[in-house]
Amino acid sequence: MKKEVKLLEVIDGETLMDMQFPKSKFCIQSLLPQGVSILGGAPKIGKSWMVLDWCVRIAKGENVWNLPTEKGTVLYLCLEDSLARIQDRLNCITDEVPNNLYVATKSESIKTGLIQQIQNFIITHNDTTLIVIDTFQMIRNSSSELSYANDYNEIGKLKRYADEIGLSILLVHHLRKQGDSDPLNKLSGTTGISGAVDAVFVLDKDKRNENKANLLCTGRDIEQREFQLSFNKENCTWDLINDSLENPIPTMPNKILDFIEFMKVQKYFKGSNTDLVDSFNSIKGSSLSAKSLKQMMNKFRYDLEDNGVRFVSHRSNGQRLVEVSYFSVSDLSAASDEESVSVKTSVPFVP
Repeated sequence: MKKEVKLLEVIDGETLMDMQFPKSKFCIQSLLPQGVSILGGAPKIGKSWMVLDWCVRIAKGENVWNLPTEKGTVLYLCLEDSLARIQDRLNCITDEVPNNLYVATKSESIKTGLIQQIQNFIITHNDTTLIVIDTFQMIRNSSSELSYANDYNEIGKLKRYADEIGLSILLVHHLRKQGDSDPLNKLSGTTGISGAVDAVFVLDKDKRNENKANLLCTGRDIEQREFQLSFNKENCTWDLINDSLENPIPTMPNKILDFIEFMKVQKYFKGSNTDLVDSFNSIKGSSLSAKSLKQMMNKFRYDLEDNGVRFVSHRSNGQRLVEVSYFSVSDLSAASDEESVSVKTSVPFVP
């Protein structure tokens, strides 16, 4: 008997462009995104020093290399070290260890219940923003054969959970012994690892005895960049020498800034795209087309929301309408905080 095949679930382009999706979140702005990322480096190169410093700064809400962080609870699974060693490292890095940084030296594997352990932790720490697993190898299924499918599926389980709950998971991993001109190919294992994660960081040195290194960064939601770093032996942290992105945070065009000011006065608008652009042009003295304004609104949707402007598009009696509202940024921030807590405490996850 022939198996019945389900129809594809499709969406037309016009409807897709009017859909509202959650804004991409970053634990370290423009660098460490929500989801699963992986940091690779040779043994004893300084990966653990780097991630521990990140953990401390994110728990405190301090910048990492001039980049703002999302302050919150941090869970550091240092599965190859002892508590005594972590204590020594913290004493080197900072004289003020935050009480929202938590450390564990043992955990289950992905197969035997790690995700459930993380979920239990988050139930009592619903402001968790980052989980670091040092190292990835310690939570893997040791009986699985080396293959693209196994590498992809193991990380895929963590990624589904991270996306569902809305946090960042950073895996610390080793590099291959043999070199490669492509940094992504230096990660130990198959390309299934780099294919499954949201961002890849490779910490690399030209010579092992140097105190300088390069951190190569690439990912789905981050621009490719390279940090030149120097290891500070006094406090055992990596200091920034140079960032290849001079302006990592894009600025809004003047027309969007004008539109924000326009909505601060209007407060609310409902009508066609043509009616909206006519009103905007009349007040601001511009000559935008309805299509151009709508394209800019879609492109800079999250920047508009950060500045208090929200909009939805829909059809009514065959006519396309847009509804735009302005709220104070403080009101939006309070509502966002309530939504974030609700998601982390109420969304169940089945691996």
